[in-house]
Amino acid sequence: MLYRLFEWLADEGLRFPGGGLLQYITMRAMLATLLSLVITLYFGKKLIRYLAVRQIGESVRELGLRGEEQKRGTPTMGGVIILLGILVPTLLFADLEKVYIRLLLLSTVWLGVVGLVDDWLKLRAKRLSQAAGQPYRKGEKDGLAAWSKVLGQVGLGIIIGTTLMFNDNVRVYREYAGPGRPERSIRVPAGDGERVLVAADGPVTTIPFVKGHEFNYSKLLPAGLRDHAWVLYVLVVIFIVTAVSNGANITDGLDGLATGVSAIIGVCLGVFAYASGNVRMAEYLNIMYIPNIGELSIFIAAMVGACIGFLWYNAHPAQVFMGDTGSLALGGIIAALAIIVRKELLIPIFCAVFLVENLSVVVQVAWFKYTRRRYGEGRRVFLMSPLHHHYQRKGYHESKIVVRFWIVTLICVVFAVMSLKIR
Repeated sequence: MLYRLFEWLADEGLRFPGGGLLQYITMRAMLATLLSLVITLYFGKKLIRYLAVRQIGESVRELGLRGEEQKRGTPTMGGVIILLGILVPTLLFADLEKVYIRLLLLSTVWLGVVGLVDDWLKLRAKRLSQAAGQPYRKGEKDGLAAWSKVLGQVGLGIIIGTTLMFNDNVRVYREYAGPGRPERSIRVPAGDGERVLVAADGPVTTIPFVKGHEFNYSKLLPAGLRDHAWVLYVLVVIFIVTAVSNGANITDGLDGLATGVSAIIGVCLGVFAYASGNVRMAEYLNIMYIPNIGELSIFIAAMVGACIGFLWYNAHPAQVFMGDTGSLALGGIIAALAIIVRKELLIPIFCAVFLVENLSVVVQVAWFKYTRRRYGEGRRVFLMSPLHHHYQRKGYHESKIVVRFWIVTLICVVFAVMSLKIR
């Protein structure tokens, strides 16, 4: 909104102080970061007080872990403040006409609402138990049914996948070295001359650490089915959105863990968006050029700022938890960003913590069921899943686990960014 206002002032030739300031993406990104920090830090405190007064507190399942009793009653649903810290700066400073901005705003609201409904249903179950004079114990069946969450994730995946495939404003360009100048091509400055870039057809992405690293999903299909490769692409997008959002949700089990990991991943995705959206940088790195994607920098800056601001209250000992409202939304945002910048095949690297947390649950459940059928008694791979609870069982302090997971994420992010140059 402010972006269009200052653009109008500049077009009218009015000498308004700072009228051209918001034309620069870097400045708007910094303003978005500052505003998101102000929103989360200032209003976060007010939200915590409101949630405490309304008795919207966390119900802890009895897992026998050290410190779990201290978490009982801690305000939850704090993810609302993260959503505001993302949405408000983006609405003010980003160009809302860009399809990528609209897609990410939709992703944020979509999964944020799914998580909010889930948190509200859990709160209602708690209050109904208390009204009946019965002790409430948090259970797996509280909140939305698992299929309802998956349905919301699948719906978002369909929207993201079909938009990236069929929207006329979505373009991906790659270098063209053939004769002449093909249709749907552009010329960009390169060194002493020009370089011809041609629009890539079909669902394309990047294979990390491979020379000539562009990959088209249609190559996975027989020649007769390649015209319908968009169906395969949408299925891949659905899987990624579901997996990453669930991974973020599972990771949100210790104070500050999911918040810090998401902030570090956000910086990584910001680097990818900047490199792919800058034609000179894309030419230097020999990667695909994606026009108009630079505007994502404002959204990513707001996301990182919101996570850092929320961490002020979510760090151990946490004064508030984000709940599914925040964790599902952050996971969906990360998945959508990775897909948009065509780096979804790098997700196992920079989202390694989410992946391992997810796999630890799958492995634990699968092995327990298998050994129960085979030997009549279920056995476990980990002391407890997800993985962060395994380390708690081993006696590690919560803060040590969180910081080490942050460090692992930072290492993975550096490794992922290196893929831009190493191939």
